[in-house]
Amino acid sequence: MPVIRRGGLEDLAEVAAIQAASPEAAQWNPADYARYDFLVAVCEERVVGFLVTRKLAQGEYELLNLAISPRYRRQGVAAALWNSFLAEFRGTVYLEVRSSNEGARKFYNYIGFQPVTVRPGYYQSPSETAIVMKFHSC
Repeated sequence: MPVIRRGGLEDLAEVAAIQAASPEAAQWNPADYARYDFLVAVCEERVVGFLVTRKLAQGEYELLNLAISPRYRRQGVAAALWNSFLAEFRGTVYLEVRSSNEGARKFYNYIGFQPVTVRPGYYQSPSETAIVMKFHSC
């Protein structure tokens, strides 16, 4: 099981590599992650996944990105990152996910997110619809 900890500047090179290996994930500038709530999953002394959120309002967050190194997918890393976030948060979380990203959509449904609406043309390169999802924790 991975160790989950706060991400820092020293993690950005590994995070950038994970993001580059995950074209279905959001492609933010990894240097920007340090400005947000940023968690990393560490296995064998390497960063193997990350989760980035930002506070929108009291009791409301947005999940900006969640990506796992291809070698470590389907091993509970994403769930460990999500559960670590939830251990410190109660309220509503929103996210957008590419309509073609079946793996992420299944995972988000599994952990309790529900589709709310769609945003046609939200993603570029290629242009694609985003599905907006919402999670509420008591």
